[in-house]
Amino acid sequence: MPSVFQIVLPVAAAFFYVSSALSLKRASELGAGIWHSAFVSNVLAGLIFQVLLVLGGHWQPLSLWWQPLLTAFLFLSGQIWSMIALQKGDVSIITPVMGVKILMVAVFTTVLVTGGLPWQLWLAAALSTSGIACLNHSGAHRTGTSTANATRTITYAALAAASFALFDVLVQKWSPAWGIGRFLPLTAGMQGLLSFAIIPLFPSPLTRLPSPAPRWLVTGGAFMGLQSLLFVSCIAYFGSATASNVIYSSRGLMSLAAVSLIGHWFHSTEKGLTPSVLRWRFTGATLMFAAIILVLV
Repeated sequence: MPSVFQIVLPVAAAFFYVSSALSLKRASELGAGIWHSAFVSNVLAGLIFQVLLVLGGHWQPLSLWWQPLLTAFLFLSGQIWSMIALQKGDVSIITPVMGVKILMVAVFTTVLVTGGLPWQLWLAAALSTSGIACLNHSGAHRTGTSTANATRTITYAALAAASFALFDVLVQKWSPAWGIGRFLPLTAGMQGLLSFAIIPLFPSPLTRLPSPAPRWLVTGGAFMGLQSLLFVSCIAYFGSATASNVIYSSRGLMSLAAVSLIGHWFHSTEKGLTPSVLRWRFTGATLMFAAIILVLV
């Protein structure tokens, strides 16, 4: 049975993720690009994570600093692959493939950390992944996407999922020796510095973004950094990447609720779901709820 904080932290992270997604989408509608969003989110996360320094830990020899560097690189790699997938393909393909991250976390945890996971977590990961696919089935009727383009999109999304999954598992594996007050601030700081490499990908300088895009961009980036702080800290402290990812997958449900209830605050236009889409999303919600129950018991 997970502790209360092991449940609350991923749920709170999911809430802030939804808030971030709505804010960044609004910034995009006002002229900000996806690379602007990635850069601002990473830099702000690098700053936000420094609050964990007060928790202390053990600075490791410089010969081991490749661990946080590799972990930071994996996160940035996942981010870049997901951005390329979004640019090249359809969200209806990308999001279900990204959902396989939960299964990848279970596999990497088994290979690199524990040597085995209880059947409940394997089943929960599979149910959660299936639920994500159902929640995003609304775009499955679209046509016009070539087989070659679909294959490329799936490849990019799978690489992103693998990078993010390995990031989560390495945080679980290496944080104990450093302490979360050392490993996570250093990793996030390196991640922020590595993000300067994507500046050449900006469609236009940040200083030239039309108002009020920067305000929405900073708000979304701050929420993204906060959700990352809560979620990654949970993995580092409790050491259960698979369970945390299953609970965190509730963000899919929160996204639906947020768009329906408060989407107008962010000028969202995602309304008018058809009965077919509602049935698929109800199925997805049921599968994800079952996955979370499996983790909790």
